[in-house]
Amino acid sequence: MAEGTRTALRLARHVDRLEAEHPPIDLGSVDWTVRRPVEFEERFGHVLDYMARVELEVDRNVLELMTMLPDPPEIDRRFYADVWQPQETRHGLILDRLQVELGRPSAEADLTSIGSKLKVLGALGRWPAFQDVSRMIYYLTGMATERSAVLAYNLLHDGVVEMRESAVAETIVAPIKRQEPGHYAFYQLSARGLWAELAGWQKWFVRRLRTLSFAPVGANNGDQLADFGELMATLGITAQVDDFAAQISRVEAELLWAQRRGLKVPPYVVAAFREAVEKAAARRAGSLTT
Repeated sequence: MAEGTRTALRLARHVDRLEAEHPPIDLGSVDWTVRRPVEFEERFGHVLDYMARVELEVDRNVLELMTMLPDPPEIDRRFYADVWQPQETRHGLILDRLQVELGRPSAEADLTSIGSKLKVLGALGRWPAFQDVSRMIYYLTGMATERSAVLAYNLLHDGVVEMRESAVAETIVAPIKRQEPGHYAFYQLSARGLWAELAGWQKWFVRRLRTLSFAPVGANNGDQLADFGELMATLGITAQVDDFAAQISRVEAELLWAQRRGLKVPPYVVAAFREAVEKAAARRAGSLTT
């Protein structure tokens, strides 16, 4: 059996399992009880807002995918339409309701904007060979996003448990963080399979586009990058930025930069997270420029 066929079968089985075993979280299973709402909101309110916005904006992300990938493999369409979007938007609704229960305003999610660069990629994607370049960028972005989510939700869970907010930890954060690794596994398997099939010129384009376009999940402008920096500070990531960057980009470094022996973290990944920390510090000092 050809390697591409084996990968396709593994992806199909994986999506089958995710759909069967991990339906969207039942809202009726959520306990909204917060024992110390003032203290909890002060510590984690902005984290909930950022995470809720990112999860809710998956609706826009699907529109972006439909724009940049005019003719994706059916397994990709099935994954993002039947598994990823329903699960992630439910995460967003739950996190957003939690912050509203704490007295915060609802997250301001952008559900419709599609950038001109994605439209250009979509036009180029009508050429199948270039659509494979865009697909690879999609998989790499998905890996970084989901790995970031896994790490962030684990740290949030630790903090919520530390505050002894058991209802939030057990019925909100824990169920959400259980669903993220399955998304990461889909992207990783897809990326490994596609990378092995790309021609040299396609790999060059992927490296170039990735270097130019990488950003932390949900950080689309200077204010949002500063918001992400604040999230990193609250979750204790600021003191270990390089390690965090290495964990989310391990497979990316292995695939794209295998020719650079000893390169553990692509420099653009580290630079993006350090910039988030710097922008958060600048905003606190009143000197942030967007």
